[in-house]
Amino acid sequence: MTSKHHIAILVPSPDNHQHDERWPANFETLAAPLRALGATVEPQPWIDGAAPEALLVYDRVLPLLAWGYHLRTKDWFERLELWQEMGVRLDHDPEILRWNTSKAYLAELAAKGAPVTPSLMVDGVTEADLAKAREQFQSQTLVIKPQISAGAHQTLVVQDHDRLGSLPTGPVILQPFLPSVGEEGELSLFYFGSVFSHAVAKVARHGDFRVQPQYGGATTAFDPSPEARNASDAVLAACGLDLTYARVDLIRCLDGSLRLMELEVIEPDLFLAFAPDGGAAYGRAILKSFL
Repeated sequence: MTSKHHIAILVPSPDNHQHDERWPANFETLAAPLRALGATVEPQPWIDGAAPEALLVYDRVLPLLAWGYHLRTKDWFERLELWQEMGVRLDHDPEILRWNTSKAYLAELAAKGAPVTPSLMVDGVTEADLAKAREQFQSQTLVIKPQISAGAHQTLVVQDHDRLGSLPTGPVILQPFLPSVGEEGELSLFYFGSVFSHAVAKVARHGDFRVQPQYGGATTAFDPSPEARNASDAVLAACGLDLTYARVDLIRCLDGSLRLMELEVIEPDLFLAFAPDGGAAYGRAILKSFL
């Protein structure tokens, strides 16, 4: 008999071989808590796989491993629109996924009073933009990243004496370089059904600024301080969305405050191995309408 809890987790396109060795293990980690609650869980490529209509048979469709969407933004936005028109039962709603795709949401959250890392959004970076950012941030070293990006793709650190070489094209975000990324690290707090679950600290290796493990970053369990909890709670309050899962990435800024680096609600690594309950709260949040 087929389980009444039928879940799909979106995975990379079959022609995206960059992740062939990584996504299956990640899929099993994400599927295990759902299966423990009686669900059947299957992988489905977010594009270039089965026809989109195949997703209609699922009670929930999770974009948790839709890796590579940032490299095919036209396809991604078209697919979100199609899923919305078809009534695919996505967590999260396509409008939320569309909003979270571009880091321009940081400016929106800052305008609502959320503690956000100083950021300057520009359509195409110029020397004048860099000068403006350095003056605005009081920092000679800047981070440049595309507004639509993942996994530190095309992210650069630029010193004041560097000559501009190959820069990201299209809309980018400029931020001050924050030395804390290699000290205290990037602090990630995880929420399932708006309830705090666990946290990790991701520290870049010496001489680097990227916290991802493929670049030598180290991840450890982290017991968030009241300051960190207050900052992440303020971010979620400003967001004002009903989120099944969320990762709030905080960083210590030059003024000593903890502020939002990124709010991930599309395909964040949830680090369930660090969750005290092994991911049970995550499973319950996904299957909330069944439990």
